[in-house]
Amino acid sequence: MTINELFADFAQRPIDAAKGLPTLTPEELNAHPGSHPNSVAWLLWHIGREVDVQLSDLTGNPQVWEHYRDRFDLGKIGDTVGYGHTPGQAAEIVVNDQGLLVDYLSAALRALIDYANGLSADDFDVVIDDSWNPPVTRGVRLVSIVDDAAQHIGQAAYAAGQLH
Repeated sequence: MTINELFADFAQRPIDAAKGLPTLTPEELNAHPGSHPNSVAWLLWHIGREVDVQLSDLTGNPQVWEHYRDRFDLGKIGDTVGYGHTPGQAAEIVVNDQGLLVDYLSAALRALIDYANGLSADDFDVVIDDSWNPPVTRGVRLVSIVDDAAQHIGQAAYAAGQLH
């Protein structure tokens, strides 16, 4: 198995997990279990945004969000990533279409997989951020992006299980 194949398998897993979530009603998608600020809708939206923004930073290409912004109709809050959202800001992320949320996060992760598939094994070792100790390589950043997505889909699955 090549590093590209390994990474593609790893990055596909949050997509598969999102597709495996129980179907939620709009009320369930946007509920805040235990008064937590992050709804399942927020978590799924955030996965797509964090992958998309970080990929765009790596590639210099436009975000996948450009094709989804109008369909989400979230206004300016939709253009954010969600890091540091106050409970009020998180509550502004209201999405009634679970399929749309899964489509967006899938598109962002597929774009990440496509990007990684175009890299050589040596490209994964290139330092892309030397402001950290140790410096961050492209491979470490890619793993970090998918790890964050996997953690958030786990949170969404837990919350969906409580609601459904």
